[in-house]
Amino acid sequence: MKRKHLTNHILMIRPANFGFNEETAESNAFQVKKTKLTAEDIKKTARKEFNEFVKKLRKKGVEVTVVEDTRQPVKPDCVFPNNWVSFHQDGSVVTYPMLSNLRRLERREDLITALGESHNISQRVHFEHFEHQGQILEGTGSLVLDRFHKIAYACLSPRTDEKLFDLFCSKMGYRKVAFESVDQKGQQIYHTNVMMAMGIDFVVICLDSIPNKKERKTVETTFRESGKKVIEITFEQMNSFAGNMLQIRGANHSPLLIMSQAAFNSLSGNQIKELEKHTEILSSDIPVIEQFGGGSVRCMMAEVFLPKG
Repeated sequence: MKRKHLTNHILMIRPANFGFNEETAESNAFQVKKTKLTAEDIKKTARKEFNEFVKKLRKKGVEVTVVEDTRQPVKPDCVFPNNWVSFHQDGSVVTYPMLSNLRRLERREDLITALGESHNISQRVHFEHFEHQGQILEGTGSLVLDRFHKIAYACLSPRTDEKLFDLFCSKMGYRKVAFESVDQKGQQIYHTNVMMAMGIDFVVICLDSIPNKKERKTVETTFRESGKKVIEITFEQMNSFAGNMLQIRGANHSPLLIMSQAAFNSLSGNQIKELEKHTEILSSDIPVIEQFGGGSVRCMMAEVFLPKG
């Protein structure tokens, strides 16, 4: 089986009740509650941002499977499906333990069953029961995967348990690269995919957020050995979600780097030029989803690598 760097197919969940989740805010410094918007305004605006984003992706030839959120139970973060499920080229589907009780409601076996009607699912890997033991691993939020070289990167936090990270790597055949990552205030970065994004031949990362010199050197050495050009971002750019990007394939298998408008606006001209040497850039404006959800476009896309049935 020839390994793929990128997929053309993503799964997205259109939110019915998007809003601020008090449970996740405890460990997510990117969430901001202050607003003049009503709860209903936030819901409507989030759906509008979601729909515009989907239109842009489809216009570029991306296959987008959109699933409607169920109105009950209320799931304020369901727009971020990459945290509870991942789909792999060998036919594996992995489901994950979530820190927030509200987020545990997002897992949907009906969605996986529906995908199984058109794709080959050879193995189901269940990690979700570990959440009852206080062990958390939130999918490709916790894990940034170099799927081609089978390397998994993770910054450890309340949402990324090292023992579970070891178990994932053992079951899925990945090499482990673990490290600590903190923001300017010294608070642990809640998800790896807000401080780094993996491309075919490049990586976008806030290296300054890795305080341990030995860990930072290991990360940089692994990038070099796997042929990645390192494009560094600052703390300020990370806070604008410049680390929360995802490279996928558009029409004619052309690589597309997806980012929010806020992330794009934070980049320098030289950074944009460097990225454009490797990939086309597509940005979409999602300020309400970013502010109240504390996540950006990468979190909204669950990559589907499953073989077609």
